[in-house]
Amino acid sequence: MVKVHFLGAAGTVTGSKIFIETQEINILVDCGVFQGKKELREINWLPLPIDVTSIDIVLLTHGHLDHTGYLPRLVTSGFNGSIIGTAPTLAIARIILMDSAKIHEEEAEKANKDGYSRHNPAKPFYTLKDVERTIALFKEVEAEQAISLSDHIKSTFRPNGHILGSTFIEVDIFEKKFVFSGDIGRPKDILLDAPIKPKWADFLFMESTYGNKIHPKEEVEELLIKLVKKTIMERGTLLIPSFAVERLQSLMYRLWKLYDKNKIPNIPIFMDSPMGNNVLNLFEKFPNWHKLSPKEYRAMCRHITIIDSFRKTWETIDDPRPKIVIAGSGMVTGGRILTYLTKLIDKRNTNILLVGYMAEGTRGRKLLEGIGEVKIYGRYYKVKATIYHDESLSAHADQAELLSWISSIKNIPEQVFLVHGESEALDAFSTKIKEQHNWSVKIPDLFETSTLVF
Repeated sequence: MVKVHFLGAAGTVTGSKIFIETQEINILVDCGVFQGKKELREINWLPLPIDVTSIDIVLLTHGHLDHTGYLPRLVTSGFNGSIIGTAPTLAIARIILMDSAKIHEEEAEKANKDGYSRHNPAKPFYTLKDVERTIALFKEVEAEQAISLSDHIKSTFRPNGHILGSTFIEVDIFEKKFVFSGDIGRPKDILLDAPIKPKWADFLFMESTYGNKIHPKEEVEELLIKLVKKTIMERGTLLIPSFAVERLQSLMYRLWKLYDKNKIPNIPIFMDSPMGNNVLNLFEKFPNWHKLSPKEYRAMCRHITIIDSFRKTWETIDDPRPKIVIAGSGMVTGGRILTYLTKLIDKRNTNILLVGYMAEGTRGRKLLEGIGEVKIYGRYYKVKATIYHDESLSAHADQAELLSWISSIKNIPEQVFLVHGESEALDAFSTKIKEQHNWSVKIPDLFETSTLVF
């Protein structure tokens, strides 16, 4: 008998946490924070409805915040086991957690100084010291190498695209194969190899972010060319909020290639993301995890100005030239992009390109929905900038690609659990799987527990 507790990404996209109780060992697959809507974010501050000290091992599919961002809280709550992932995943997690802790500390300090928090005093979600304690528990695993977790339980990490180091995880529990998809990447990603497909799954835990959508035919090059020309003509700024991991490097590569092919002029391009810069360095450190050649990597980095201080952020804002700025965060929830927005979102010659998925409740989603003013650091700013959106650059597989990913499974799974999706996506993808495969599909609720008997 195995008990499965859905502690996150159930009925929603973020906060991935699946707790597996077995008679030999207890495993937590991913350990992310909730993002987006306020009621979800507030769950982050609540104790988990399990005994944290009973968790023996954490397995990480990849390094994104919604899959790793709760780790320091787990450690401060009593967890002291191993945190296992591929080398790039742990390197990315380290970067993201350090950056996140710094932001939490700075925001708590600012809230206390300016008095805009309802908490007195405002406290950081976790600190840099908490992250250091967490990183000490990291343990690297090679992709495709089965590792023993206990006498009758082993795990294997298999590349699935999405971001550098990302994997799906097969956990063999008493001869039953549990497959945790993580976030599945695109088969034709410009930087990453196509995801490996699972061959067998007795119990499948499947992401459904785009379970109800087909990504539009990729026309991002045409859109970038159009926006660069418009920005130059208006002598304005093109702001591209971007996730620091993969998305930012992909945008850098595309803009460099457009220039290299003489499709756009030599407009100044700035990359302003300390975390993004750190992740960029990982592309040099882990060449076997991506397609970019050393020559292309060096040429791209030479072409784009990398901002390495907050002082240069302000210099870039004041730079009168038409320019492109890529900065985190991707859903406009934090990061350097907010500083640019406070000075540029109320200008009609500012263009903002939102790329990929925007979760409910985020500033990115609100801008997409046409909000007239946006709240940043406790103040409201008129939105006079023109907002554009492109979903073709998403690092998540769409419905057809998700269905293709499970098409190589040879057996009939005893149960498919759909997670990591909003309700419409979950319902649509569930219907598709039943139509095509006639498999048993369940959409668990948040904090639901399923008992699997075999």
